[in-house]
Amino acid sequence: MAVRSPLLNKLSLIFGPRPPLNWILLCLVSVFVLIALLGSSSSSTFDSVTSSAKPDIYTNYRKLKEQARNDYLELKSISLGANRIKDVGLCGKDRENYVPCYNVSANLLTGLKDGEEFDRHCDLSRKHQDCLVRLPKDYKIPLTWPAGRDVIWSGNVKLTKDQFLSSGSMTKRLMLLEENQIAFHSEDGMIVDGVKDYSHLIAEMIGLGSDTEFLQAGVSTVLDIGCGFGSFGAHLLSLKLMALCVAAYEPSGSQVQLVLERGLPAVIGNFISKQLPFPSLSYDMVHCAQCGIIWDSKDGLFLIEIDRLLKPGGYFVLTSPTTRQQDSSTGAKKGSMSSPLEEFTKKLCWSLLAQQEETFIWQKTVDSQCYTSSRQGDIPVCKGNDMQLYYQPLARCISGTTSHPWVPLHSKSDPLNSTELEIHGLHPDDFFEDSEFWKLALRNYWSLLSPLIFSDHPKRPGDDDPLPPYNMVRNVMDMNAHYGGLSAALMEASKAVWVMNVVPLGARNTLPLILDRGFAGVLHNWCEPFPTYPRTYDLLHANGLLSHIVSQKCSMFQLLLEMDRILRPEGWIILSDTLGPIEKARTLAAQIRWEARVIDLQNGSEQRLLVCQKPFARK
Repeated sequence: MAVRSPLLNKLSLIFGPRPPLNWILLCLVSVFVLIALLGSSSSSTFDSVTSSAKPDIYTNYRKLKEQARNDYLELKSISLGANRIKDVGLCGKDRENYVPCYNVSANLLTGLKDGEEFDRHCDLSRKHQDCLVRLPKDYKIPLTWPAGRDVIWSGNVKLTKDQFLSSGSMTKRLMLLEENQIAFHSEDGMIVDGVKDYSHLIAEMIGLGSDTEFLQAGVSTVLDIGCGFGSFGAHLLSLKLMALCVAAYEPSGSQVQLVLERGLPAVIGNFISKQLPFPSLSYDMVHCAQCGIIWDSKDGLFLIEIDRLLKPGGYFVLTSPTTRQQDSSTGAKKGSMSSPLEEFTKKLCWSLLAQQEETFIWQKTVDSQCYTSSRQGDIPVCKGNDMQLYYQPLARCISGTTSHPWVPLHSKSDPLNSTELEIHGLHPDDFFEDSEFWKLALRNYWSLLSPLIFSDHPKRPGDDDPLPPYNMVRNVMDMNAHYGGLSAALMEASKAVWVMNVVPLGARNTLPLILDRGFAGVLHNWCEPFPTYPRTYDLLHANGLLSHIVSQKCSMFQLLLEMDRILRPEGWIILSDTLGPIEKARTLAAQIRWEARVIDLQNGSEQRLLVCQKPFARK
């Protein structure tokens, strides 16, 4: 999508005069007949489409959909003929929770140790089997949001009863393990040491009256390291903060897998040896509660990485009983801070705001000149631009003082003003044009998908058709996020979703802008697997990614296999691109056994949509 093209040209990607191809017509009829019956226009919102829905309309639509699907499969078979490509087979049972690039056994054989064996090593995982990750035996479709936040199916995550029983007392207060479910206590039931009380404590320690004032104080994005099972992040999300969980890869009992199953933002990542794939000055707060990191080890490299990620004036919150016990034995005046930790925080120009029991809060300086003063000590300032870091080795130098706008936490505006947009290299008119385009595109996406999403599911006999406001799409990934326009449109439309905004390596790096807008985002090379567990996203969206993959000389087939791995059963894919890549992707989608349909945008151009659904089970 050209940023400076006229708005009407962009809108023509959604509307246009030319009729669709004949073989797609039956699929389109099934969608637009229902929309017409509901009295909805092509630009109607999700709410208007579903507000007048009745069971008999869903039944009629189901028949149309089934007929369209049968006709599509027949046409596909005829078109392929004798040269029909063989469908991709299923992986073995041992790959039910397979995450590429995290082969701990192979890493150990190469001599990696001291935690580095759990790091991401895609270069050691080049040998791969072209297969589809199968479902666990007891897998069930997650409950709709918000019920799915508090109750998940135990068969959907790799967490055993023994692992649950060995978890800490705080975790046990937040969870109950039933026969086939894991239920999380609501905050209303927490009286002592609850998540809500803990959040209030942090707010008070940084000088706020309540945690509801986080946003007013400039705290909108939080990186939660080693987030446990996500209850703290869930509470922050309820306060309209974006809390992203980052936790190390775990062969079993994964925090990240469980948090994503709850419909909360999470990604696999640690910094034992490499920096996280975020630019400098990305987060307003970094939080660690018993996250298992020894912060004063490796000559303070971990603390230097935290300093790199924090915005000027940002907060580092550390809750650790181990640190308190070590300090109390030294007789330190404030009782818990170890001497090496104290020394490193001073070198980083951090100030200790407050400490209470096991919790400490430091604030990063807003004075960039502090790092070149005598107080800074022996930690030099990094040279060069570090805005497109991608799993680079941890560096013993201070980042972000010159390569990114040094804007103190309390000085930023929401939404971004014209000056801040221009700092990111974006003209305000282009930004407005992009935002308006995605608002209209979202309405049409939702009008297209809502009758499909809210039709009944024959794979769940006995279930009634879900009615609004139940939400069957919660975890969304924008695989080529650009400025984060889709994420903003979803938020403005009050959709109960969150978006992982991915900026592809090799494209214009807009991740600093996305993070400054308060969204979740990460830099990623789509020639490699994404750092998440299987079945963790409900909807994948990509605009122009197929063409980007071709330009990078990477395999589109491997990209679609990866998309299948991270998409939950009955999840959705929307790909927007030119005719050539879309037709190739449609053929590959047939191999993977997705239900796929190509939609001509009727504007006389080669732009097309490929809309796919992953089946619950492949026959």
